[in-house]
Amino acid sequence: MRRLVLVGAMLLAGCSGSSGPKMAELSELNASIPVRTLWQASVGEAGDAIFVPVAAVGGVYAAAQDGTVARFEAGTGRESWRVNAGQTLSSGVGSDGALVAVGTLEGEVIALDAGSGEVRWRARVSSEVLSAPAVTGDLVIVRSADSRLFALDAKDGKRRWLYQRSSPSLSVRSPAGMVADRGYVFIGFPGGKLVSVALANGGVRWEATVALPRGTTELERVTDVVGLPVVTEREVCAVAYQGRIACFDAASGNPLWSRELSSTVGLAIDARYVMVSDDKGAVHALDRAGGTSIWKQDRLFLRRLTAPLALGREIAVGDIEGYVHFLSRESGAFAGRIATDGSPIRSPLVRLDDGFLAQTRDGNLYALSTK
Repeated sequence: MRRLVLVGAMLLAGCSGSSGPKMAELSELNASIPVRTLWQASVGEAGDAIFVPVAAVGGVYAAAQDGTVARFEAGTGRESWRVNAGQTLSSGVGSDGALVAVGTLEGEVIALDAGSGEVRWRARVSSEVLSAPAVTGDLVIVRSADSRLFALDAKDGKRRWLYQRSSPSLSVRSPAGMVADRGYVFIGFPGGKLVSVALANGGVRWEATVALPRGTTELERVTDVVGLPVVTEREVCAVAYQGRIACFDAASGNPLWSRELSSTVGLAIDARYVMVSDDKGAVHALDRAGGTSIWKQDRLFLRRLTAPLALGREIAVGDIEGYVHFLSRESGAFAGRIATDGSPIRSPLVRLDDGFLAQTRDGNLYALSTK
């Protein structure tokens, strides 16, 4: 099966050749909120993979392409342990604070003890693992690149159930994630589908359409759900590349609202708004109740933004040059900015108790706070 490489998707979303559109340059901010670096640490380079750190039970777990997996104290950044899994990694990290799980290009899932870093088990799935496994209860849920969902026993890695579906001949090779919540896992697939699957047995609770493929060529018809679905008490929302953003009733999958929008990274939700970074570098705030546009910030054109992170009065996004930008929640105006190491921030920003975490492609972790 042919697959559209992630780098290709990003170039489609924001290429800036010598004769094409140029990436927006950053202007001086007249006023800026205070942004503090709580701590900084290094785990190792990501290469062409996207590694998402995870915070669980007082620890931050992060991984690198060379096989490094490490634990840091969430409050101080002090390193607790660092091990090498013995394989080139392609995804990570999933953890519930007791178990840590990462994946490889060869389809191996490696589970480590969260307290010591010792390998507990290794298991095989059908193809490469591009998104972080979800560790929930007594299961490790793993998505393989061939659109299969594996539930592995957290104790020994043995398969408990398998969910699979067919994929279009061309799709975005991306770390589309999944969210386990209230006994179900919510996951998006190529072709614009969002599915709710029961953790107990892998049975489908419902399947919804975020977007339908359109166009005459295979490339034009690529419509894959990207990033993490966002699940709240009553709804689940997702966005598709070359498609739409849509929200559904979390229990039934019935559509609530949708609107045309294309993203390669995903969205965020707070009490009033749904926020999304589109594939041209604009950040949108939409009314959570019906999807009406509230504001649009388009002065980060082609800067290949991360999904937004809602921080109360501000929204944070990372970019290709390692900056984290802060926008006003109410207006979208620039409120602040901080530089990291100059390498792209490609993984989602991760919430901490007193701030949030950014991991760069060069493998540096920055715990930041606006408080």
